Amino acid sequence: MTVDNYIKSFPENVQVILEKIRAVIKENAPDAEESFAYQMPAYKTDGKPLVYFAAFTNHIGFYATPTGHSAFAKELSKYRQGKGSVQFQLTKPIPFELIGRIVKFRVYENMTRKRK
Repeated sequence: MTVDNYIKSFPENVQVILEKIRAVIKENAPDAEESFAYQMPAYKTDGKPLVYFAAFTNHIGFYATPTGHSAFAKELSKYRQGKGSVQFQLTKPIPFELIGRIVKFRVYENMTRKRK
């Protein structure tokens, strides 16, 4: 499965959201390697996982590893969460700007880990 095929497998309204999340990731992590892992779009920088996202019936799951979520705990507190995941309901506005900031944080985190 490719990321393009994955996105095309959803209704048009969900495709729009998934493409926007993909664009936000690429904008904030232009050197990220895009792949498909754990049955969802996956991104890596410096050989390390960056973020993942997936569509479900009622929400978009966003996975920025536990550190990406803990660093933005206050802002993410209004969303349903699991360990290393957050759910953005499809019936509410998706926080694209926040997703972008989380991606930037994770890029920096991966870059600094590489240097150590």
